[in-house]
Amino acid sequence: MTATAMSVPTSLPKADVSGFSRDRALWGAIMLAPYVLVFAVMVAYPVIYGFWLGLNWNSYRQLFADPIFLRTIVNTILFLFIAVNLKFLIALWLSGFFVSQRGWVRIVLVLFILPWAVPSIPTILSFRVMLNPETGMINSQLFQWFGIVEGPGWLTDPTLAFASSIMVHIWKSLPFWTLILVTGRLAIAQDLYEAASVDGASKWQQFKFITWPSLATLYITSTMLSMIWTLGDFNSVYLLTGGGPGDLNHVLATLGIRYMRNNNLDLGIASIIVAMPLILPMVWFMVKRLSKGADA
Repeated sequence: MTATAMSVPTSLPKADVSGFSRDRALWGAIMLAPYVLVFAVMVAYPVIYGFWLGLNWNSYRQLFADPIFLRTIVNTILFLFIAVNLKFLIALWLSGFFVSQRGWVRIVLVLFILPWAVPSIPTILSFRVMLNPETGMINSQLFQWFGIVEGPGWLTDPTLAFASSIMVHIWKSLPFWTLILVTGRLAIAQDLYEAASVDGASKWQQFKFITWPSLATLYITSTMLSMIWTLGDFNSVYLLTGGGPGDLNHVLATLGIRYMRNNNLDLGIASIIVAMPLILPMVWFMVKRLSKGADA
């Protein structure tokens, strides 16, 4: 019996895939081009053009000399500090209520979400009608119930108008952040609460040693993100009071609109750019926290 030697090739010829790769890259570029174009036209160009307009240093001299600008800086800081902190304290408390498994609580939760789900313009304008000092529903009810002839000037008194803007902002955004904290609470293992109850821990002790340590990171991150969004919230102030009375209740988000309405585009752009020292540290903090979360 003779053995026939068979030669086995050491290597097979490789298929030429360079043309296929080029076709995939070409089609990928074609499909990506519309998104790049939209980003360039809607985002990159307005930002670059705004910074170019903001290179006029005389605009900043006029801006800093305007007493309304200094008042606006104070208003913005107060708005951020009061609205954001009060909003999250209420959201933290309400999140404990909405984690209940009772059926009627879920129905209340659906109704509670409605202010956040509906558009801002009609809801805030509805508040403007209700808070009207002369014909508004609130002062009419105060007259019917308590005989108060001249109700508070909700939109004509500077302090009350500013407080009303904060109230409307909290009312509008509170449901969203409450849901975020409800989600965080639902992620906590119920075994921890059961074990704490067996050991005789009170509700406050359970919150202090179980709930808050589990929610602290989410609470702080959400607070910082809310501050960034609140800094750019112009609806709550502009639609309710227009920055009035007497331009005393502007925040940085609405001051630029005031200047642009008066044909001072340079001052409007400058008022937006000076908000960067407030925004950039918060954005840096958010990116740093998110990067730590991704690494973990």
